[in-house]
Amino acid sequence: IEKGSFDHSRVLCKISQWDHLGTKFIYGEGFDSIPEWNEISYFRSQKKIVLRHAGLIDPTKIEEYLAVGGYSAFFKAVWEKSSDEVIQEVKNSLLRGRGGAGFPTGLKWELMNKNDAEKKFIICNADEGDPGAYMNRNEMESDPHMLIEGMLIGAYAMHTSQGIVYVRAEYPLAVERLKLAVKQAREVGLLGKKIPNTNFQFDIEIVEGAGAFVCGEETALIASVEGKAGRPTMKPPFPAQKGYLGYPTTINNLETWCNIPVIIGMGSSWFKQTGTNDSPGTKVFSLVGKVKNTGLVELPLGENLCTLIYEVGGGSSSPNKKIKAVQSGGPSGGCIPASKFYTPIDYESLQSLGAIMGSGGMVVMDQDSCMVDVARYFIEFTHKESCGKCVPCREGLSQELALLNKIVQGKGTENDLLLMEELGLNICNTAVCGLGQSAPNPVLTTLKYFRDEYEEHIHRHHCSSGTCEDLITALCSNSCPMHMDIPAYLQLLKENRLEEAFESTIQDNPLPGTIGRICHFHCQMRCRRDSIDEPVHQGEIHRYLADTMYKMGRESAIYKKLIDSILPPTGKEIAIIGAGPAGLAAAFYLVRLGHQITIFDSNEKGGGVLRYGIPSYRLPKEVLDKELELFDALGVNFVFNTKLGKDFSLAELQKKYSTLILATGAYQHMELEIPGIDLSGVIQGTELLEKLEKDVPITIGKRAIIIGGGNVAIDAARTLWRRGCEVTVAYRRAKEDMSANKSEIAEALKEGIVFSFMSAPVQIRGDITGKVESFEIMEMEKGSYDLSGRQRPMDSGNTTTLPCDMVVVAIGEHVESSLLIQEGIATDSFGNARIERYTYKTNLEGVYAIGDLVTGPSTAAEAMGYAKDAAQVIDFELTGKKRFSALFEKFSYSNEAPEEIPAGKSVAPRHLKVSERRGNFAEINRGYLGEQARLEASRCLRCDIRTIESKGAIHG
Repeated sequence: IEKGSFDHSRVLCKISQWDHLGTKFIYGEGFDSIPEWNEISYFRSQKKIVLRHAGLIDPTKIEEYLAVGGYSAFFKAVWEKSSDEVIQEVKNSLLRGRGGAGFPTGLKWELMNKNDAEKKFIICNADEGDPGAYMNRNEMESDPHMLIEGMLIGAYAMHTSQGIVYVRAEYPLAVERLKLAVKQAREVGLLGKKIPNTNFQFDIEIVEGAGAFVCGEETALIASVEGKAGRPTMKPPFPAQKGYLGYPTTINNLETWCNIPVIIGMGSSWFKQTGTNDSPGTKVFSLVGKVKNTGLVELPLGENLCTLIYEVGGGSSSPNKKIKAVQSGGPSGGCIPASKFYTPIDYESLQSLGAIMGSGGMVVMDQDSCMVDVARYFIEFTHKESCGKCVPCREGLSQELALLNKIVQGKGTENDLLLMEELGLNICNTAVCGLGQSAPNPVLTTLKYFRDEYEEHIHRHHCSSGTCEDLITALCSNSCPMHMDIPAYLQLLKENRLEEAFESTIQDNPLPGTIGRICHFHCQMRCRRDSIDEPVHQGEIHRYLADTMYKMGRESAIYKKLIDSILPPTGKEIAIIGAGPAGLAAAFYLVRLGHQITIFDSNEKGGGVLRYGIPSYRLPKEVLDKELELFDALGVNFVFNTKLGKDFSLAELQKKYSTLILATGAYQHMELEIPGIDLSGVIQGTELLEKLEKDVPITIGKRAIIIGGGNVAIDAARTLWRRGCEVTVAYRRAKEDMSANKSEIAEALKEGIVFSFMSAPVQIRGDITGKVESFEIMEMEKGSYDLSGRQRPMDSGNTTTLPCDMVVVAIGEHVESSLLIQEGIATDSFGNARIERYTYKTNLEGVYAIGDLVTGPSTAAEAMGYAKDAAQVIDFELTGKKRFSALFEKFSYSNEAPEEIPAGKSVAPRHLKVSERRGNFAEINRGYLGEQARLEASRCLRCDIRTIESKGAIHG
């Protein structure tokens, strides 16, 4: 580094000194600019006991192990302690087996020691069979003498002269280094018939297993070592009574053996200082899956899952995807939801959740993981690995797998869930060995914590994660809340069939130009093209289709087709309360199904949040007005300036309409309780945007502080900036934690809006006239991680005062639950409308609820998608017929996949220069030109095509 031959930026950390537990090495201070190893988040919470030598000594040289105190614990045991005292020390340490069941190690040794058989054996179980787990492999590859020393101490304590290491043949480097270590130990007299300066002899044989998962069970392992098929046997007799070749045998996991030298060398009291009272010590975990930092992690037992996954693991590997769950304990473990990540990692706590510690595998899953498919994968694995000896495991797992396969194909029933649960419990209680007794855990835990995903597969024939192939066409369409047929309109555009491409979009989305401008674009988050370079900008393309058709005046022909295809009148009159995204979407489908629709709204125009909550520089209102013409053409009747609870009640509407649909959204602002909130110059973000849209006079200050980090906060900030105001956004967390669209934050920064992150509101100060004068913030520091995967903001004790004459509060919205209660609608714990899932029925007869009113604040696309699903269910409820598919015309287009992947990253749409934005609300994103749109559409990989025919053509 000093000479410049090695790039300083590639250095992660330094080790100035290291405690090998008994021997400390000081390496020097190094560069001040390089952080110490334990200052790095990945290592900060770790404690190296088992892995104390890993990477710091040469595992191929016994001299290096001896130099760091190796084998000193063995000689301490032999020279200073009797065998009973060694066992008592292990018992006092409360060390539990690290291989799965967590049986007390000292107790196991004591049972073995009481047996006076002429011959005994000890075995190290290094048959690591969990997918994604490689703790034992690393321990053998990096520090094989630690294992040998642990077995030497165990052999002395239990009076045996023969040890066996059962290791997977798939670990060639581990086997090679272990064999070398055994050879070196023999050469220096530590293994063999007579160990110098002792009255003790011991040797080790290495047996390579065939990699069968069931051989992790101790009786199956013994059978395999004996050269037989690896099949478990009934217990008793236990191996300590009758094991290998019929002699008493003690089996411990490799990591358990590796803890023994530390317990004897440092003492049980020292060992118990780490971990919990019932689970002392550390555990090595194999952290894999959807986290930024994967690898081996050694944590004190008792640390919680948040620390492991968010601090050590760095959180989700994708910034746009939340972590959903972790599978603990391998294939026979359980799936723990993110809501339980405060749970300590110890044997009892994990068991209380339905999971197990296992050997230490931790597989992290994000929102792209389907928990039904996860359960199916693990059941398929354990079913294949089952020895088939007992009926519960052999037949029970087969039936569980059949039921899961049925569900992932969309053919399941509610009865299947009850049967799987009952079957799983019976297998757990009646299987012969640990494999069968724990194999149903993935099913039982996913049914417990993710039952909604099973029900979604059953009732909606949909897999939100896009994993179950029988339930999806393309990932983009599957992730789109409205399930737009994205491959269809992209291909139709590529074929220059503009009208049909537009018609395809409008069948699924009656507001393509509007949503194409403001959507969060869930489709891009699942676009397979993103794995190559960048996702396809599907939203920009359907916006282009809409804009082009409107400019050319060619939308009327498509509108006429929609009008002509309206199904015969049903005679059903439906009232929808709310003309926002959800209400409009429900009306669009229900009126086409032949129902008579009337929408009531408190405002003077339709659109809801689209009109009154999104500034014109993002969504020009003439675009929204143009798209609302379709609703008039379809015959939807609007009644404006009428508010539920003021101008009419649900009871009054029920006298005229057979069905009511509540779609009033979540527009109430969250209250901020700080001193000065009532001063003149303080306004809510939603109120500011609405008043400006309605041309209601309000006083705009010269310096404004925006409190919040969501879309409303950013919209308010950019709106005031256009009005000539100097704007600062104060947010109490870090930038990456903001919930606003990342693109909107980026544009705000371009416009020169100031952001004050890690800044929490303390109070608003006013002058003698009661007007806002300044805003006091508390500087925050990052604390521990919460269940959302974000670091908690903690008070630093330092405050700052910012001068201002206007404060905009935009910390979130919620449902007006008081109105629901007034109208007799039951609410949930969040104050949202309570409905019967998948029927959308409220507690009132004939009254349904949809959109944000049920879910709480969401995106416009999500609200519309919710309404689309509800419209299908409500129509079936009213008519008893499944007619929804009649609304969708199928288009014929090329289903040949591109022979070569089209080159090039995504095409950036045209944007208004920052210098041209101040003082006006002109639209910023000018969209695609025709050639740009076609070029972007050509980047689609057509992942909806899955069948390859003999001629070489690929068809969907």
